[in-house]
Amino acid sequence: MKDYHLNPPPFPFRLWLWRVKLLLLPMMLTALTFLACKTTENRPVNIPKGFDWQGHRGCRGLMPENSLPGFLKALEFPEVVTLELDLVVSKDGTLIVSHEPWFNPEICLLPDGDTIKQKDLERFQIYNMSTNAIQGMDCGSKVNPKFPEQQKIKTHKPTLSEVVEAVKLVRPNIRWNLEIKSQPGWDDIRHPRVEAFVQLVVAEIRKFGLEKLCTVQSFDVRVLNELHRYAPDLQMAFLIGNDDGLEPNMARLNFEPAIYSPYYLLVDKKLVKECHARKMNIIPWTVNDVKSMRLLIRMGVDGIITDYPNMIREVGKKIKA
Repeated sequence: MKDYHLNPPPFPFRLWLWRVKLLLLPMMLTALTFLACKTTENRPVNIPKGFDWQGHRGCRGLMPENSLPGFLKALEFPEVVTLELDLVVSKDGTLIVSHEPWFNPEICLLPDGDTIKQKDLERFQIYNMSTNAIQGMDCGSKVNPKFPEQQKIKTHKPTLSEVVEAVKLVRPNIRWNLEIKSQPGWDDIRHPRVEAFVQLVVAEIRKFGLEKLCTVQSFDVRVLNELHRYAPDLQMAFLIGNDDGLEPNMARLNFEPAIYSPYYLLVDKKLVKECHARKMNIIPWTVNDVKSMRLLIRMGVDGIITDYPNMIREVGKKIKA
């Protein structure tokens, strides 16, 4: 018997060539995909008529988030169709425009300019503070470290009424995307119960006559189901930050919303097609580079939420290689 460890038989050339091909094929496909994407990303895209460009928290990349100066700055970009913002509730039942129901020490300062210490966060829960106390805090002088291009400006967390009244003077027909910030564990601690929260938001929408200009969005399915029961005439968007898939997520609602709004990296052509088959628009968040915007538009999304409305014009321009 031959000792194949010492004298292995010659390896068939065809088999060797086939294995080389198998090893090289994934590399070749990756390279081709990269080149195709690079070519696509560098090529201008035609933006569909009626495309819903949304300024995220106003224009967080350029101005303090959820601030009156930020919303007014976003209006300087005529491509912006919708202002996106977040809503929490004060101790006196006022709707405050804020992403967190507390004062984030990364972007806010005390009235005297001192920093907010982590141990003091509970003291600065918005639901436990009056509107006057809330508006004494400075949430603009300290630039968000994630957005170094932000302009420094001393500003406060405004009420929803303040924002709507100021914006309507500049562009009365702007659309609104109002996010209700809630979680089951926050009921009666960081915000009122869902039913009361929904009623506050709907009352404000009706007070300003925004029914036809407004979407209400949330990650909280309780909010969306209650909104559908209490104010079914309003347009709603289902915010998605998980990778469970369309069917499992939709099974959590007892109705079909007008808009499905996932994190942008969860979007592919299949998801776009599935949403459109359900007669839902798909508007991803938060897209902050031109190449990703172009790819998403080519996939067929119906709008894009971005911190940088100043990038919108670049989407239709050729990028130099």
